[in-house]
Amino acid sequence: MNISDRHLTMLCDFYELTMARGYFHSEIKDKIAYFDVFFRKVPDGGGYAIAAGLEQVIEYIKSIKFENSDIEYLRSKKLFDEDFLTYLSTFRFTGDIWAVPEGTVIFPNEPIMTVRAPAMEAQFIETFILLIFNHQCLVATKASRIVRAAQGRAVSEFGSRRAHGPDAAIYGARASYIGGCNSTACTLSDIMFGVPAGGTMAHSWVQMFDTEYDAFKAYCQLYPNNPTLLVDTYNVLESGIPNAIKVFKEVLTEEQRQNCAIRLDSGDITYLTKKIRKILDNAGLTKCRITVSNSLDEYIIRDILMQGAQVDAFGVGERMITSKSEPVFGCVYKLSAVENEGGEIVPKIKISENIIKITNPDFKKLYRFYSKDTGKAEADLITVHDEVVNPNEPYELFDPEHVWKRKVMENYDLRELLVPIFKNGECVYESPSVSEIRDNCKRELESMWDEVLRFENPHNYYVDLSQRLWDEKHNLLKKRHK
Repeated sequence: MNISDRHLTMLCDFYELTMARGYFHSEIKDKIAYFDVFFRKVPDGGGYAIAAGLEQVIEYIKSIKFENSDIEYLRSKKLFDEDFLTYLSTFRFTGDIWAVPEGTVIFPNEPIMTVRAPAMEAQFIETFILLIFNHQCLVATKASRIVRAAQGRAVSEFGSRRAHGPDAAIYGARASYIGGCNSTACTLSDIMFGVPAGGTMAHSWVQMFDTEYDAFKAYCQLYPNNPTLLVDTYNVLESGIPNAIKVFKEVLTEEQRQNCAIRLDSGDITYLTKKIRKILDNAGLTKCRITVSNSLDEYIIRDILMQGAQVDAFGVGERMITSKSEPVFGCVYKLSAVENEGGEIVPKIKISENIIKITNPDFKKLYRFYSKDTGKAEADLITVHDEVVNPNEPYELFDPEHVWKRKVMENYDLRELLVPIFKNGECVYESPSVSEIRDNCKRELESMWDEVLRFENPHNYYVDLSQRLWDEKHNLLKKRHK
């Protein structure tokens, strides 16, 4: 099968099909179930994460349909009866979904998506939802950290050739742009999403010519507006920079010299960029920008800037597109409630010896408190779905694990984070452009305290439970342990 001809309905774990058949032949067939998507730990020991991937989840759910070839494949497994296969031939999603918009800052254990649907439907979409969120949230979060380390300097995503396959490259570029990158090297991401693509030359371009000077001259003649020359093919200080300066002065007009750059892809970045900056300035090329790449991440970028590196822009590849330091985001999809025939919502809980794996039960809402005095986010609150928080009245928050830690919120604004996405199987949400999502992400980060955004030992942003939800959870724990 050609990759461009893929039909993604069957991109599921096989147990979702075996469970679906079990539900189909039991009283659970039409039971309404509620599932929450959440993650348990921020990658890299960070204090926050970025939501990304909702648009691709929406596209998948809209297009779910079992083709004849899918039915034939399942028939060949000799596990599925004809009644069930007939049902699958007319399958479509008919439920409701709520989710936080892309670009939202998110925290562990809070629902970033809630699915309400017949059990078979809700269970079947689990794998695709998780693989999309786990990838794009991971890359967007890593990109956000790297962009913040760059302290306002441009960051371009360079990771396509290091990504884990075509989709990881394409959607990773999308996620990196949401996280704050300025551009990508992935052309297809520009075509599909409008993520600005850019690039100049590889070392092979320089090697193709008889001399480095000839390579630089040919390039500047072809692209006199905003040329970037790769100066480390042979010797940066003795060959690359002198030849770049010579070509910039010979080929470019005085106006064009105001918008040129060199790129460094190896060596001691701090030492070399300090030397390069002085040489360029002494040659009158004070506007010539210095771009660097070579296995960068947020820690390297932070350290070289602290050491005085003279860098105007960064190209970051493998360590961002794969989130090399921690390549698993850890989103999970857990049952939180079911509905009885009369519409009564019955909370469900998963219990584990590992405390972090104990789930929060029931159909829930997610609120974010903002101080009116500072405009900063102060805490998130998870409540039962029909609870109402009145922002005109004080509200007492408490730590769900250390309940004696309490804070009364006053003079605050309140935002409900989960918004409707699907209603009765129909999409009721219009996905914004990737640029709009990126802008939303920037605003979200600006609403966070700097202490939450630290790379090491960040402030613990509180995600609290309402008193009613806390009581419900602990009553279920007591009941299950009797």
